[in-house]
Amino acid sequence: MRHIPEEPEAQGAPPRVPRQRSTGAVPTSADVARRAGVSRATVSYVLNNATAVRISEPTRRRVREAARELGYVPHAAARSLRAGQSRMVLMPAPGAPVGALYHRFFHDLQWALSRLDYTVVQYGSAGLTGDEAALAWAELRPVAVVAPGIHELGPAGVAVLKRSGARAVITVGPCPVEGAHALLTDHGEVGRCAAEHLLARGRRRLGVVMPEQPALAVYARARLAGVRAAAARVGAEVTELPLAYEETAAARLAADWPERGVDGVFAYSDEYAMLLMAALQDRGIRVPADTAVVGVDDLMLGRLLRPRLTTVRMDLPSAQELAELVDRTVRHPGTSPTVRDLLGVTLVARESS
Repeated sequence: MRHIPEEPEAQGAPPRVPRQRSTGAVPTSADVARRAGVSRATVSYVLNNATAVRISEPTRRRVREAARELGYVPHAAARSLRAGQSRMVLMPAPGAPVGALYHRFFHDLQWALSRLDYTVVQYGSAGLTGDEAALAWAELRPVAVVAPGIHELGPAGVAVLKRSGARAVITVGPCPVEGAHALLTDHGEVGRCAAEHLLARGRRRLGVVMPEQPALAVYARARLAGVRAAAARVGAEVTELPLAYEETAAARLAADWPERGVDGVFAYSDEYAMLLMAALQDRGIRVPADTAVVGVDDLMLGRLLRPRLTTVRMDLPSAQELAELVDRTVRHPGTSPTVRDLLGVTLVARESS
């Protein structure tokens, strides 16, 4: 570990006065160094949380206080140029609501990556998918990409990202992608878990809510397949129920509910389950006496409903684990792609079923 000597004020010398800067000028690390009475190298070590050098805590506090007073923040692009490598991790935005659980998980992941000194950028893909999306992401030269399966990234897209300098490409979805590390999320297991619960309660005419949002189709189709597989084993019926996330759409679906003959519903998510339950109850359809309802995500609001919502809880690993996988892959880019299961499921039975 290198030792950086302290840089105290000369004894008896007048205090250093920061040079006045022009109004509106962007503060630099040189300004921070002058105000803190240290070298620019020390400023860099402190603000980049360098661990290879030893700097006293009083000096660290002085540098951070000077940076705060000046409103200085490190320049991520300049830091990448000096290091010869980007520290940007790109996380494409899903493009549609994917549930509170995923939002919470990816928020935690961003925090964990920032603690490892990565700059996390969430990219709004504006409807881009597959190789087209990969080309847009590559323009930013990220060192790593964590791509939800909703973007349908393929082998060609992975190759484009690696040629642009991405050391780690990690996909999160139902199947692995050649050349990328894969975190598998088996949403068929989510549907199977919900269906087996409804079937165990004696329901034999199952409805499956299919969100009318194209970006959710990859998850909805997998969950539907899981329900069909469970129902086929006992000869139960399965009916698809297309539904937009709107009160009027739920009201229309509930209006002809008796003709559908559905006695159990897997509602894709807790949000859709609550939307449908309210519409059914407005029509005088009793939950669960007439129709049992199961959601996904185990949201707090579902526990506050009456009847309380039965749900499938998805058990995800800690965001810290995934952040460490990103970091290891960036530091050792030649590592062979790995495939691991990301998702576990647990049925949480309550009154709605």
